[in-house]
Amino acid sequence: MKFSKKWVIAATVLPLALGSASVLAYGGSKGGHHGKGGEGMCGGFDGKRMFRELDLTDAQKEQMKQLRESTKAQMKQKFDGDFTAKKAEMQARQQQMQDLVLADTFDADAANALATQMVEKQAERRVKMLEKQHELMSILTPEQKETFKELSQERMEKCFAKVEKRAEKRASE
Repeated sequence: MKFSKKWVIAATVLPLALGSASVLAYGGSKGGHHGKGGEGMCGGFDGKRMFRELDLTDAQKEQMKQLRESTKAQMKQKFDGDFTAKKAEMQARQQQMQDLVLADTFDADAANALATQMVEKQAERRVKMLEKQHELMSILTPEQKETFKELSQERMEKCFAKVEKRAEKRASE
């Protein structure tokens, strides 16, 4: 394979990999951050299910409900308000990726700049998501937080066991 073809393939794979990573980080194909996609194979923050085991008071449940509703309203307002601008931004980024891939020569500096820009956007989204999770967790008592940590640890251990089992199965095939 010629060197230039390898560069074209690399230029094609980079945006696809970055795009896939951001989709998976946001929630994969399971419907945003509510599915099991958030943090790789083990899923991300899944407070809803674990909160059931924390014996929340009615006041805590109401606070969480209000927080979820206000977040939902903010997201709806943000989506409705600047959809045209977001669409134009996405189209511009897509055009930049296409220009990089279809260029006669590969511009590594431009690719790095675009990749950095995409990573920064993803980081901004991640920080906002963590901020919302922090707000939600601040409703819990210290004891509930400790129980939540334990439940999270158990869930992670189960996940790693499943992943390990799959890896062993693939290795034996």
